[in-house]
Amino acid sequence: MTLDPHAQGLLQALAQMPAPDFATLTPQAYRAMTGGSAAMISPGDTVTRSEDREIAGPGGPLRLRLYYPDAPGPLPLTLFFHGGGFVACGLDSHDNICRCLAVRAKTLVVSVDYRLAPEAPFPAAVHDAVAALEWLRRHAADIGGDARRIAVAGDSAGGNLAAVLAQEARSRGWPLIHQLLMYPVTDCAGESASYASCGEGYFLTAGMMRWFRGHYLGGADARDPRASPLRAADFGGLPPATIITAEYDPLRDEGEAYALSLRLAGIPATLHRWSGQIHGYISMLGLMPAAEATLDCVAGELRRAFGTAAR
Repeated sequence: MTLDPHAQGLLQALAQMPAPDFATLTPQAYRAMTGGSAAMISPGDTVTRSEDREIAGPGGPLRLRLYYPDAPGPLPLTLFFHGGGFVACGLDSHDNICRCLAVRAKTLVVSVDYRLAPEAPFPAAVHDAVAALEWLRRHAADIGGDARRIAVAGDSAGGNLAAVLAQEARSRGWPLIHQLLMYPVTDCAGESASYASCGEGYFLTAGMMRWFRGHYLGGADARDPRASPLRAADFGGLPPATIITAEYDPLRDEGEAYALSLRLAGIPATLHRWSGQIHGYISMLGLMPAAEATLDCVAGELRRAFGTAAR
């Protein structure tokens, strides 16, 4: 396949801009550099209401944002983790994805503002994810949700956290309905063939991923399954999954390897490789028509997953 014309246009525009030097770039400078990108994209669907909350987290107050669809309750719940390489982004950067998931999947989306590296390196984000799920299980009814129907979701670094949380929930006996992983990071300890074939010139580069991983891990063992869920010893007993990969993405192969690992363990895993696309395209509503199609697709997968549980 060839690059999607919209992706190609974006890459051509980015090529005209000065490229940051990741050898000297600080996370703080990276956050400032990417902070204005939300102004370029569509805000997403209109929810009935959204509200911010704070809960007690392992590192202090943990912010959540709740998105309510126009649907009768109790609502199925989707715990969402944003991407950003573990060092950037937050509730606002992924507001559009959360809105679309809430409206199209008829689910109450709870987005988590987990701690970022390097100020809070691994496994701080994992601890925040576990705390958010524990709170959601206890307080589902208080917010109009159904504790029997909880899914985890995320994109990129957030996909990593969603996959890790699914494994952590299994060890605690906390049942989940589904895991939605959009171009997830699944292996911080290795580099697949797509790092070589797609590691330059397609928005996310192999060098950027090394920079992200270095700040996130802070010297920790990259083979720890809480950092690299693909390296888990056992995939049995995990919830069914929907996994989205992008054809021109260095993370493509590790996301697809995760789907294969689930399938080999007997776990239903639906894999969609989006042809012609680059990493991060789902956030680019208004710029990438494929973002709309993908959100429709994953919302349908969530609806089907939630419909399998007793009400």
